[in-house]
Amino acid sequence: MTRKNRILLPILHLMAWMVLLMIPYFLALNYDEDSEQVFLKTLERSWLHLFFYAIIFYINFLFLIDRYLFQKNVVAFFLINGVLIALSIWMREALKMYYFDEFLAPKHEAPRGRPKEMILYVSGIASSVPIAFAVALKTMMRWTRTETEKKEAANIKLQSEIQHLKYQLQPHFFFNSLNNIYSLVDVSQERAKKTIHRLGKLMRYLLYETNIERVGLQDEIDFMTQYIELMRLRYSEKIAISYTFPKNAHKIKIAPLLFITLIENAFKHGIPASKEATLTFHMEVIGNTLVFTTVNQNFPKKVNDKSGSGIGLENLGKRLELLYPNKHTFTNTQANGNFTVVLTLEIEDKAVLK
Repeated sequence: MTRKNRILLPILHLMAWMVLLMIPYFLALNYDEDSEQVFLKTLERSWLHLFFYAIIFYINFLFLIDRYLFQKNVVAFFLINGVLIALSIWMREALKMYYFDEFLAPKHEAPRGRPKEMILYVSGIASSVPIAFAVALKTMMRWTRTETEKKEAANIKLQSEIQHLKYQLQPHFFFNSLNNIYSLVDVSQERAKKTIHRLGKLMRYLLYETNIERVGLQDEIDFMTQYIELMRLRYSEKIAISYTFPKNAHKIKIAPLLFITLIENAFKHGIPASKEATLTFHMEVIGNTLVFTTVNQNFPKKVNDKSGSGIGLENLGKRLELLYPNKHTFTNTQANGNFTVVLTLEIEDKAVLK
């Protein structure tokens, strides 16, 4: 229970009992009787009963329900409550007989006889009501606490799975980048140096600036631009690479490292060994929707080529389900030799950088 609830719950209980105590008194004031008689009658007919009902309620609420009912010891729970009800009835009747009748009987025209069977029956049912309320309230509180714990556990699991997927992505990304550098070392040492410099910037962002739930879209765009330019160094002019990204996208926040997987996938499967090819990356914001599209020619990898294992797209699909449930679409199509992937995300209204 939170500190706020520990303070609020007793206040709510106190207010409820105050209402229950005041209602019968104000209703009794409508009769043409002096204030002393109103007070005594209210005390006898309502407040005395409420006092014992409160005792029964809190004994159950604070002790019996948790100790017996929720522990499946139902027989002991009902036996103890049976004793409580019997004691409360006996004490109420004793107080009425030896105290209240002394003050109220002279005001009545007839003796205050009460059929014992009716008293026991009505009092027994009435005394069961606070037990039922205590069980209902305690059950509701337990259910609420269980649901809260489930949500907290689900959130912890969500964050753990997201972190696990990121840890898978980072070495996967680094492995691909090292392959790029390796292919450039014998061709152009100068280009290899530039590639290492770009890779340093990319890894700095990847390791130190993506450990938060949301990042600025502009930071992601800068990261993707650096990566595309790094990849461009590796290929000849036969490979046409074009990209368009929104300008000044600082105000939009998204989950980090979502789009880089699609860019990696396009380079993996869209570039042949010795043919011309075109890769296109396009991002736009339409209302509250962010749309990212990649188009590349489809050149499937060989079975023994682990770079085409598909771990990136599989992880991306899992991340999207975790981070944007029911708030994204992720589709791909093949037509006319081109492989097109479209990812749309709903941008949260409050996802704005401060």
